[in-house]
Amino acid sequence: MMKKGSRLSTGWLVIGGQTMKKLLLVLVMLAIVGGTAAWYWKHNGNSQITLQTAPVKRGEVVFAIGATGTVEPEQVIDVGAQVAGKIMEFGKDSNGKSVDYGSFIQAGNVLAKIDETVYVAEVSQAQAQLAMANAGVKRAEADLLQLKAKFNQAERDWERAKKLGPSDALAQTQYDAYQAGFEQARANVTVGEAAITEAKATVDSATATLDRTNRNLSYCTIISPVNGVIIDRRVNIGQTVVASLNAPSLFLIAQDLKRMQVWVAVNEADIGNIRPGQPVTFTVDAFPDESFRGETNKIRLNAAMTQNVVTYTVEVVTDNSSGRLLPYLTANVKFEVSRREDVLTVPNAALRWTPPPELVAPDSRAELASADQRPSRAEGSGATTRPSGRATTKPSNRPAGALASKRGMVWVKEGEFVKPIRVRTGISDQLVTEISGEGLSDGLEVVIADARPMDASAAGGAGGTNPFAPQFRGRAGGGGGGGRGGGGGGR
Repeated sequence: MMKKGSRLSTGWLVIGGQTMKKLLLVLVMLAIVGGTAAWYWKHNGNSQITLQTAPVKRGEVVFAIGATGTVEPEQVIDVGAQVAGKIMEFGKDSNGKSVDYGSFIQAGNVLAKIDETVYVAEVSQAQAQLAMANAGVKRAEADLLQLKAKFNQAERDWERAKKLGPSDALAQTQYDAYQAGFEQARANVTVGEAAITEAKATVDSATATLDRTNRNLSYCTIISPVNGVIIDRRVNIGQTVVASLNAPSLFLIAQDLKRMQVWVAVNEADIGNIRPGQPVTFTVDAFPDESFRGETNKIRLNAAMTQNVVTYTVEVVTDNSSGRLLPYLTANVKFEVSRREDVLTVPNAALRWTPPPELVAPDSRAELASADQRPSRAEGSGATTRPSGRATTKPSNRPAGALASKRGMVWVKEGEFVKPIRVRTGISDQLVTEISGEGLSDGLEVVIADARPMDASAAGGAGGTNPFAPQFRGRAGGGGGGGRGGGGGGR
């Protein structure tokens, strides 16, 4: 019995040893697979992320303020009618053609004629009244001569009566009659003189009436007051114009289309950077590939408010000798605030991109961690924090002197990782930003975006995009330079 038991125990030991070997073998294989996976993930996991880079370039950056305006003629004359009537005919332009849109005219050219029948009759009536007034003057002068003659006779009779006096030769009643006749004759002379003055005043009134009717008759012929181009004709032949309180507008004349203006509506937040003589560039939709140049002429102080937005009208003058700019085109204007030449620039995306933590070089992680623990300062970024904690950015268009103090960060490749380079940002346009700092050079490749294969869930959420296609993305955040790249990058 003892022998059988010993044999059985030995058999179980043999079977148990084989099982243990198998378990150990499985554990070793699992450890190898796990170690291999960990090594692969550590060494090749980052290689799944593709980095997109762009070189640092040396060039020119212009910080400009954008606005929209309208091309306007420098001087516009609105020619109206001062009398009412029907348009009978148009005049001739400098080329002998009937006045129309785009006609070139000289000062004194006839633009149109209004029916003058009524005004000719008024002139004839005024002439008749003047003739009657002149005749009245002559009659009053003749009457005065008669009155003076009677006065002389009455004066002589009175002198004789005074010598005789009341006596037997001259009765008292007769004496009194001579005295009364003398005084009445003297008064009649004064009345005659007043009648002449009244008649002459009537002549003056009739003359004024004749002048007014002649002037109204002349208004029937519309004459150009200046040299220029007809940019609008607002009447047709046969149309009746009525001049009452406001003179009806017939023609709009641009005095000189070789010099044009652009009236630009500038927001109150940007008006502080606008000054007379400032260089300006603009484009129009009619010639999208052509850029026009001008300069700021004046800032109008009568601001306008639309939906609580205050804007100022800025006049920009430009040369139009080529004649390509037409009145009332819409212009996309850029006011040049600051310009930097021969400076290092990077795309704005390089200042906005932030790497995933696993891409940061190990020796840079500690430095970044200590920097993140410092109190953050929105130095010159224009950032504010609402009570809810959500940061908002106010648009800032300050001059370049204030923009040069901002800080940012760009990232460059270092083997399988990336490392940061701290920079100071200057002015920016909508594409690139001026940068300066240690470690920068022309041609240095900086990261602007990263791409990695998307998993199935992300692909499904993206609406069926290819899960194996890389998707580039520019991460916003820790770089802190995109929104601060000169204040103009977001414009």
